Amino acid sequence: MLVHYDLAIAPPVEIAARVHRLGNSIFNWYLVEDGGRLTAVDAGLPGFGRDLVADLASLGFSLGDIEAVVLTHSDADQTGLVPMIHEAGARVLINADDQATLRKPGPKSGDASPTHILGELWRPTLWRTIFGMVQAQGYKLEKITYADSFGDGDVLDVPGHPRVIATPGHTAGHSALFFETHGALFVGDAMCTLNMVTHGRGPQLMPRAMNESNAQALASLDALDGIEAAVMAFGHGEPWRDGVTVATTQARGRARSRS
Repeated sequence: MLVHYDLAIAPPVEIAARVHRLGNSIFNWYLVEDGGRLTAVDAGLPGFGRDLVADLASLGFSLGDIEAVVLTHSDADQTGLVPMIHEAGARVLINADDQATLRKPGPKSGDASPTHILGELWRPTLWRTIFGMVQAQGYKLEKITYADSFGDGDVLDVPGHPRVIATPGHTAGHSALFFETHGALFVGDAMCTLNMVTHGRGPQLMPRAMNESNAQALASLDALDGIEAAVMAFGHGEPWRDGVTVATTQARGRARSRS
């Protein structure tokens, strides 16, 4: 039976002090406050832009208060609002290994080859995910040529000063971001708590058919182990507050059960 998900844009939710979740029930992006300025972690889908000014106003901010957009990776559901936010004056930053796909978006390769998703199209939950992408204009793949690059271990000179943790696998340059002073670890699509194909819940890797290298994505969980974060935030699914290593352990267990 198909579970109902409200795909309407949700108002911002504070998931930790000065950390706000935006998006809808399937697709997340975030704003982190520091010193009266904002860093966006990822930038959702283009359709989210219709509520962005009102969402910011509800938090006491304007579009020009976003100083930077730091992307965990280059997929379309992370980059949708980048042009709008950049035009208002924000810097854009991404791992150097995802610059090519940010500048020239297109189908993914490896385990995430489009042919690998065909066998899952019988699932109503996957069609709901696809509908959510289309509804929020996820088909608008703009070339983003103005992003600065970062690398593993860099501490970024943006509000909140996150530390970069390379977690390749979902994409070649996928990176997690640890805002230590906020106690928040943003893992993008290195993991999720909502499976985009089955809509199963709990800490897990993204579906194999959405990872460029599922084996590399599994190995990248090692880079997250031991991080002391009060909250983990994901591109898809609810925040996790029961420990990073607990989450990665559960994700490994689920991955083994599927292999």
